[in-house]
Amino acid sequence: MSALQREKAAARQAALARRAAAFAAGDGGAGAARLLEVLRPHSGRALAGYMPMRTEIDPLPAMAEMARHGPVAMPVIEGMGRPLRFRAWSPEAETVEGPFGARVPREGEWIVPEVLVVPLLAFDRRGGRLGYGGGFYDRTLAALRAANPATLAIGFAFAAQEAEALPLEPTDELLDLVVTEAEVIALAPRRRNA
Repeated sequence: MSALQREKAAARQAALARRAAAFAAGDGGAGAARLLEVLRPHSGRALAGYMPMRTEIDPLPAMAEMARHGPVAMPVIEGMGRPLRFRAWSPEAETVEGPFGARVPREGEWIVPEVLVVPLLAFDRRGGRLGYGGGFYDRTLAALRAANPATLAIGFAFAAQEAEALPLEPTDELLDLVVTEAEVIALAPRRRNA
């Protein structure tokens, strides 16, 4: 394991503990309400959310409202080392357990999102995002942004998940903004890490 991999592993452990504490305290729905405010101007654009697992902050109330105004999709893992695909979702959609325990729509059309609400373990104000280590969102965002540079990545997290500076690699895709229960954090214009 390289020094950077050890640093990321330590950052993940610390982030999991902070997120668990924030989840236990709850946010009274403030995070989803703030997320909906940010998403409303994008009504009608193809939107991808996520099904919350374990102690992740819950975007489903905002996703349900956005599904009334345009296409909403959820990520589907099709294999290690591959980018995510996104299947159409609505609050009434039947879901099944997918890889790693995340619920996914049983069926539905495949959608190419323009706006993504991205789960995370930790974020920093440079736009850095620490995930679980599989690289799914990094590969996915890289491919989507290559096809459409206007693709917007919105990190959604508890405020307690903020880190001073995360260890980043050239393949780590940056977020465009972060929404927490406390604030909307506008980040510097995205730069490639390459």
